[in-house]
Amino acid sequence: MNLNFNVPSFFNEKRRILIESLRRKGIDDELVLDAMNRLPREKFVNPSFINNAYEDNALPIDCGQTISQPYTVAYMTSLLNIQTNDKVLEIGTGSGYQAAVLSLLGAKVFTVERIPELTEQARKIFKELGLSVNTRIGDGTLGWKEFAPYKGIIITAAAPKVPQNILSQLDIGGIMVVPIGDKSVQTMYIVEKVNENKYKESRSDSFKFVPLIGKEGWNSD
Repeated sequence: MNLNFNVPSFFNEKRRILIESLRRKGIDDELVLDAMNRLPREKFVNPSFINNAYEDNALPIDCGQTISQPYTVAYMTSLLNIQTNDKVLEIGTGSGYQAAVLSLLGAKVFTVERIPELTEQARKIFKELGLSVNTRIGDGTLGWKEFAPYKGIIITAAAPKVPQNILSQLDIGGIMVVPIGDKSVQTMYIVEKVNENKYKESRSDSFKFVPLIGKEGWNSD
């Protein structure tokens, strides 16, 4: 992969410190940590917060959305157990950072975002960095059926329940990771498709995401 990462040395030490802090917090997937260590997060944050790019915090981006906390990105990505050339569907492109991490892991990434401005900004960053990511503007709660099934599905917004349209696009043996709850706090659900008629579901820690808007999510109001 030809990556155009011209990163100022100022950020290299900040990135290294962040990766070490993620290890201390229990992230032990070295492939995920390596991808995040290579990726310039400062490219994805609002310029007003560029000096905060390597703090382990969520940060505001345009259109009332956020770029997720690095720990959350690492945690959710690790749950997917990405293998090279896996097809992965992301719901909620946002800044594009999560999709970029997946791409660096060798996944074939398909990402859906309902806000056109965010999609356009993410596309520019992907192009600048030399990343191949498939983007689409639309209702993410409907998934991206054209390229289904997917080995991994990651939903980076809070859903009130497991979106069945998206779940139906999961491949056998595939894993979907989605935060479920109300608009204040959510529990991470991990859903594995065992066979055509059986799913295995587990739950883990609590998180806080922006709401998933759409037919199988929350209303925009």
